[in-house]
Amino acid sequence: MPFPGTVTGPAARATGLTKVYGRGETRVTALDAVSVEFARGRFTAVMGPSGSGKSTLMHCMAGLDTVTSGSACIGGTELSSLSERQLTRLRREKAGFVFQGFNLLPTLTALENMTLPLRIAGREPDAAWLETVVAMVGLGGRLGHRPAELSGGQQQRVAVARALVSRPEIVFADEPTGNLDSRAGAEILGFLRESVRELGQTVVMVTHDPVAAAHADRVVFLADGRVVDDLHEPGADAVLDRMLRFEAGDGRTT
Repeated sequence: MPFPGTVTGPAARATGLTKVYGRGETRVTALDAVSVEFARGRFTAVMGPSGSGKSTLMHCMAGLDTVTSGSACIGGTELSSLSERQLTRLRREKAGFVFQGFNLLPTLTALENMTLPLRIAGREPDAAWLETVVAMVGLGGRLGHRPAELSGGQQQRVAVARALVSRPEIVFADEPTGNLDSRAGAEILGFLRESVRELGQTVVMVTHDPVAAAHADRVVFLADGRVVDDLHEPGADAVLDRMLRFEAGDGRTT
């Protein structure tokens, strides 16, 4: 049966989201009553100092980790209301993922890696859409190559294409340029940017890099597990200035 929800409203939303690890003296509050929305068809970067909770937020929003209290929704679906089987299905059908590690299967070709999530779901890729995605990431001549025959940048292009081919409601990217040189990283960010602008995709990206964040429409800043700032149409200099203040222990907004 289809998941509940509509195509209106935010692509994902956290409301009072709290995540606690451990108990007693080892208790750590990674997220402290975070409320944030991620708009459809927009590219949002999430930044913050080490330990600020940015990756934890993405993992909870993507259904990769459970929440202690509050709620996380993709579209109109509250993740905590789903069984593990339903949650797996939602991640497969509604979300795409790009990680710092490329997570490609070495025995499969680039094309087979791109379409693997669809085939696991028993679905055939839409030929026209697949052609559009392959053209966007510039891999038309490499579809028969296995990961070992591709550069790091090309492998991450495959991972981006894999995240897009199922036309997910939202793509979560966790430090997608972390293992790449500056040129390959810029290409990947350009593809994510183009997927939003040309394909109407929604992207939420965790990054520590101000230059990467400047590709986004919006930057949400976390510190000590809380949202402390929010920039729209940011430039790299403005993002870097915010980050330097947070690293210096000044989380105040202007």
